[in-house]
Amino acid sequence: MGIRIRSTGTSNSTDTHSIVEHSGRAARQCLEQGGVRPDQVGVLINTGVFRDSNTVEPAVAALIQKAAGIGLDYAKTDPRTFSFDLMNGAVGVVNAVQVAGSVLTTGGTEHVLIVAGDTHPSLARSSADADFPYATAGAALLLEQVDGPEGFGPVHTATAPGTPAGRAYVDTASMGAVGRTLMTVERESDFEDRILTVATEVATSALADFEGAFVALIASTPSPHFPERLADALGIDRDAVRVPDLTDGDPHTASLPLAYARASAEGTLAGYTHVLFVAAGAGPSAAATLYRLPAETSA
Repeated sequence: MGIRIRSTGTSNSTDTHSIVEHSGRAARQCLEQGGVRPDQVGVLINTGVFRDSNTVEPAVAALIQKAAGIGLDYAKTDPRTFSFDLMNGAVGVVNAVQVAGSVLTTGGTEHVLIVAGDTHPSLARSSADADFPYATAGAALLLEQVDGPEGFGPVHTATAPGTPAGRAYVDTASMGAVGRTLMTVERESDFEDRILTVATEVATSALADFEGAFVALIASTPSPHFPERLADALGIDRDAVRVPDLTDGDPHTASLPLAYARASAEGTLAGYTHVLFVAAGAGPSAAATLYRLPAETSA
C-alpha cells in the first residue's frame, strides 16, 4: 500500500494577489485534472503562512475550501469535508504529507487535498514591498491510497538547536491601524547555510531508505541556488534538480508542489524512479521524504 499524488494544480496569474483565490483555483484545477468530485475529498490541509490581510480567524483553510467549492452544502446526508491550517513555514507541505498518509491509512476518506501558497498581506505588490522575499502563488496536491508500490516513503524531520535562522511577525507596537497590510520578515546572515545543514541531514536519512534509487531532487527555494547547493551536499547531479518558476521570487510553502507540477507537465521526471522532496525553513528545521514514481512516469 502507498500514498501517491493523483493530480496537481497551480495558480500564479497576476489578476489577483489573494492567496485564498489562488489556492482555491489550484484546488479546483487539481480536482479537475484528477477526475475527482469535491464530495470525494474528506480532508483539506492548508500549509500557507502569509495570508490575505494577515487573517487569523477563521482558519484560512476554511476560506480556501469555500473558494474551491468543496463541501458548500450541509444537508443531513451530504459528505463532510474537514479543513484545517498546518503551519510550519516552508516545511509545511511535507508535514502535511505525513498527516495525510495517516488519515488515508485509516480508510476514513478517499482523498486528502493539500494546498499551499503565500502572498503579501497588503494584497498588492508595490515598490514599498520590494524586500518581501516571497512570491504570490498557489499550489495543490491531491493524495490517495493505492495498492501498488508507488508513493511516499517515511518522512524524516529535524530541527537544529539554537535560535531561529529567521522570523516573520506583525510589529503591533509600531504598525497601528495598518498592521493588517504589513509583515516584518527578518533573516540571519547565515540563514541559508544553517537551513542547508539541517536539510542535508534529513535528506541523507531519506535516501538511506532506498539505496539504488535513481533520484530527482525537489527542494525549497529560499534562494535560486539552494536546491543546487543541496544536490552538491548529497552527491546528486545538478541535472537532477527540478525547480518551480522563480521569476517572481521564492514561492515558499508552494515551492515543492509547484516544482513537481512543472516537472510532471514538462515530462522531465522520465527515467527517474524516485523524487526526493526536501523542505527546509527558518527553524532552522527540515523534512524529507522519498517519493516512488508510478511506473508510467519513470518509464
